[in-house]
Amino acid sequence: MKSLARPLRARIHLDAVRHNYRQAKHLASPARALAVIKANGYGHGAVALAQALTDEADGFAVACVDEALELRESGIHNPILLLEGVFHPDEIAVVDQAGLWMAVHCREQLEWVLASRPSRPLICWLKMDSGMHRVGLAPDDFAASHARLAACPHVGKIVAMSHFARADEPEHPYTAHQIAVFEQGLAGLALPRSLANSAGILAWPQTHGDWIRPGIMLYGLSPLPDAHPVGLQPAMTLESALISVRDLQPGEPVGYGGRFVCERPTRVGVAAIGYADGYPRHACDGTPVAVNGQRTRLIGRVSMDMITLDLTELPDARPGDPVELWGTTISAHEVAESSDTIAYQLFTGISRRVPLFHHSLTNGVAS
Repeated sequence: MKSLARPLRARIHLDAVRHNYRQAKHLASPARALAVIKANGYGHGAVALAQALTDEADGFAVACVDEALELRESGIHNPILLLEGVFHPDEIAVVDQAGLWMAVHCREQLEWVLASRPSRPLICWLKMDSGMHRVGLAPDDFAASHARLAACPHVGKIVAMSHFARADEPEHPYTAHQIAVFEQGLAGLALPRSLANSAGILAWPQTHGDWIRPGIMLYGLSPLPDAHPVGLQPAMTLESALISVRDLQPGEPVGYGGRFVCERPTRVGVAAIGYADGYPRHACDGTPVAVNGQRTRLIGRVSMDMITLDLTELPDARPGDPVELWGTTISAHEVAESSDTIAYQLFTGISRRVPLFHHSLTNGVAS
């Protein structure tokens, strides 16, 4: 049972997630789409997201076997791709038993697949390093690796995939370079292709191919610098409440280290959230926050359990009033920019003491 004593919670809007998934597919039609729900659905709750999308998702993508098994054990039967493949040859037996798809991104994984004895053909997503230079087969080795997989009797369908390093910079030529490298490495191979992450879906339509992999856009944010207007809906509202209001005089400091000093008579509110909950400790003075739906600002250093807000222009604000940290009034991008980080980290950094409440207007789900 979830405690309601502390007024902090993250509301997850499942209808928004469904809308964003459909928007990704619409933009890349007729490509199929793997909803990327690794890292507990970017902090939104992977099981609840998968259950909300199960009737329409072409599949899901996670990082590892443990994340996939959590979905299977929750009754999710859609295809699930392991984006990092397996970390040990023994995991292929789990892949086989659970009916998972797996990335193959290095020679070691290739050898493990060839040496395995699954009960049914393995679905392999063969990954090329087109320029990200993390994981992936060298373009010159790709055709030979594909030939070995294709000749293996216990390998089924093969999808060619790669990953972009700078697709969120639409004016930078590196993505075009990666596309060219990928296509050159696939010359003569009639394989389904998967290149486009969220930035690729939005900014590089020539990369849509057969499969897209929407990640951050599934949660309502564009990765592009101009906040690309594509009709995405925020999927998370992180909210708390005021627990204290006081008046301070000019010259009075606020919070640890006295980073903020009042320059005028200032009403200071305290909200129940801090860095132990996942709110960024390095958020600077001026980081936007909303109280009663009205924008104001963070003042003073973020504490473990509390933050301090400027209520001077909100004279009616009182303890108990709602505070939105990000959601529909405050974009997570704004908070991230004020904290020298990215929204991905904000979402995945939400700690376990923040309860997730999943809502759906479509089917009345609330948990």
